[in-house]
Amino acid sequence: MKKEINKYSYAILGAGRSGIGIAKLLKKIGADVFLSESLEISKLKYFDEKAFQDYEIPFETGGHSDKIYDYDVIIKSPGIPINNDIINKAVELNKKVVSEIEIAFLLCKAPVIAVTGTNGKTTTTVLTGEIFKNAGIDSKVCGNVGLAFSEIVDEVTEKSIVVLETSSFQLESTEMFKPKVSMLLNFTPDHVDWHGSLEDYFNAKLKINMNQSEDDAIIFNYDDEIIRGFSSKFKGNIIPFSVKENLEEKGYKFGCYVSENQIKYFGKNESSKIINTDEIFIRGNHNLQNSLAAVAAAKYMNVKDDVIKKTLINFKGVKHRIEPVRELNGVKYYNDSKATNFDSTYVAIESFKKNIVLIMGGKKGANNFDLIKDFVEERVKYIIAIGQTKNDIKDYFSKFKEVLVEETLESAVNKAYALSESGDVVLFSPAYKSFDMFDNFEQRGEEFKKFVNNLNPKK
Repeated sequence: MKKEINKYSYAILGAGRSGIGIAKLLKKIGADVFLSESLEISKLKYFDEKAFQDYEIPFETGGHSDKIYDYDVIIKSPGIPINNDIINKAVELNKKVVSEIEIAFLLCKAPVIAVTGTNGKTTTTVLTGEIFKNAGIDSKVCGNVGLAFSEIVDEVTEKSIVVLETSSFQLESTEMFKPKVSMLLNFTPDHVDWHGSLEDYFNAKLKINMNQSEDDAIIFNYDDEIIRGFSSKFKGNIIPFSVKENLEEKGYKFGCYVSENQIKYFGKNESSKIINTDEIFIRGNHNLQNSLAAVAAAKYMNVKDDVIKKTLINFKGVKHRIEPVRELNGVKYYNDSKATNFDSTYVAIESFKKNIVLIMGGKKGANNFDLIKDFVEERVKYIIAIGQTKNDIKDYFSKFKEVLVEETLESAVNKAYALSESGDVVLFSPAYKSFDMFDNFEQRGEEFKKFVNNLNPKK
């Protein structure tokens, strides 16, 4: 398929960034392309009708017609479940159903470093890209982190590096996707409603390694018991990372781990000490794990130690993930809107020792309160609950912690401002998805930052 990709015809489902990007990319190489979107044009953020007319790409909006089945290959949006009725019919008609990253990969000249996991993907992807950039390499960071993979394919050469954030939604619909380096950061229950089962969710993640060979590498979290239990089946060069274990003593040929408060890497006839952990700017045990994964990828691709160290010292993290907003009256405010599950909120609370005023709550979902209970007891002064889950939060935590309920995020910020005192941390880490009150976690985080920056010093 790779050599004759323009000989197939493609129906693209979804007019988000990835759908628009892959439509234009395929059109440029002479493929027959059709775009189909279920929403009306007025509700589309990225779609430019005139641009598609200029490209001479036919399209439909407001629903998927049977015209999509006239094409050889269906490229589906990551938001469309694999068991959707439209996809089921396509499979019955023997249509090939793939994701945007599959086709973009087949057209990409550069080696790909692909990152997946339940949490930490964005930080690790951006950090890895920054290391390669600082090494003087043309690195493109893309995927769920911003630009779609298909939007940067035309810009890369064999000497470039693509660092790609991939989700289980995308990986599930791949057949030939084969990164040079894959990263499997962690695995916790999430998106089970979308995939149908926890096993299907895990298997979708594992497809990142499915086609890798002895010339490739998979970097994985040794401390994650589920991933470690499967690691004997991994293909390619196996590179574990750990914040707990000395991996050189475990018999691996490659590895990256923490020992005596230092990040150490071994492999390719070398063993080097990269950096003291307290020199890394981004804080928290989860960010230490993200840093280990990025270091392992950079070292495997022969980036020099001093470049890696300098990047880790200066990298400030990504938006909406334990993002420093401001300090006011001796109180530090952090935006962790990207915490859409309890595992993320767990690592956010873990990042601060005490005196936390925690704002949490969002769209109804699984209440994994037991996961964060001990940390809340030890480190949180007050909880301010918002969103559809505010009463669930109050019912559980008010037995041992003062919980205040607010109707809006703005009123929650104002309440945190009133309650906090010098030395406290106001942490917005929702633990739930944003769709009860906001379009997405980005909008939610930007609103939080706006409200915080509107606060005035106390007299």
